[in-house]
Amino acid sequence: MLEIFLYLHIVLMVFWLGGDLGVFYSSRYVIDSSLTPAARHTALKIMLGLDLGPKICLILFLPSGLTLMSLDAHGASVWGIPLLPWWLLVPAWIGAFVWVWLMWTDHHEPGAHPTVKRIDWAIRIAVVAGMFAAGVFTLVAAEPFGVTTNPKWLGGKVVLYACAIAAGLGIRRQLKPFGPAFFGRVMAGTAGDEDNAVVKSSVNGCLPYVWVIWGSVLLAGLLGVAKPLANL
Repeated sequence: MLEIFLYLHIVLMVFWLGGDLGVFYSSRYVIDSSLTPAARHTALKIMLGLDLGPKICLILFLPSGLTLMSLDAHGASVWGIPLLPWWLLVPAWIGAFVWVWLMWTDHHEPGAHPTVKRIDWAIRIAVVAGMFAAGVFTLVAAEPFGVTTNPKWLGGKVVLYACAIAAGLGIRRQLKPFGPAFFGRVMAGTAGDEDNAVVKSSVNGCLPYVWVIWGSVLLAGLLGVAKPLANL
């Protein structure tokens, strides 16, 4: 069972990074003002379609990681209660699929469901705060949650996951000017240099956040494989 979820965890990481690379490549055509509006719109459709994969992988990365922790917990507990028993994993997976549904709904009908968007945003804030707190605690505590194997690598991996989600929220904020400029003027064929500059700057402004996501996922994968300083 451990090997199955470990394989799933790796597949999610591969599709997360691979999909993100496709999003980045197609975005270069979206901001290319030398192309026709129709060509740029086609590139945007490709970009948004590819972006769905990383969004799903980001969400499922959490319950798959929790499942791995449960299957290889080394006696982890809180006040003598097992940290991640199966009866906690079931609602974690159900909650993850509900989150996927919220993300899917907002992705396919952006702006049509403001309540869904707010709930999704609130979930991400809560996950970032919870994962960051748990990760830092694991890094600084001598025996976090009663674990004696020195799981600093796991604490670092959890913090990096929180950083990746936080960077995704930064991308959302950065892209706010994109919609009005692209759909309001570029697609109407009335975009001037200023409008194209807004489209380009809003997309290129996401690049630092993209580097954070890629770096976080790659380093988290390395920590998961190498497990530095662990006493296993």
